[in-house]
Amino acid sequence: MADPQIVTTLRSKRDDLERIIKAYEGKIKAAQHDLMHVNATLRLFELNGAHEVFPVHADVTRLFRRGEMVRLCKDALAGAPEGLDTRELARAVIIAKGLDAEDAVLRKAVAYRIVQALTGQWQRGGLTSGGKRQGVRVWRC
Repeated sequence: MADPQIVTTLRSKRDDLERIIKAYEGKIKAAQHDLMHVNATLRLFELNGAHEVFPVHADVTRLFRRGEMVRLCKDALAGAPEGLDTRELARAVIIAKGLDAEDAVLRKAVAYRIVQALTGQWQRGGLTSGGKRQGVRVWRC
């Protein structure tokens, strides 16, 4: 004997709802996956809940005129007979240029350029090296 039409209709409706629920579960999984990635990216930009701007790469190439960095370093070294290390020179050059001496990215970029400039001076005999102090070269006039 055949099932009444109401039973057939209800079974059909049940099957449709099960398919819809499975489709929504798949969409929920995809949405949860997307949400996980958005939250991870958000954590990169919010450190401990505080909004911080990531420091950009400091390009100091055009910040100094030709020979200006060596001149500023030699001026700073003239006042220090025991010599200054690269970190101290970087801070002195930044202060002499009127920039923010507390900016760690800028200090590191300037220190790298100081090493390049003063190594050339040292090789040409314009400066002497006083060895290293805590892994950093000490420079003397």
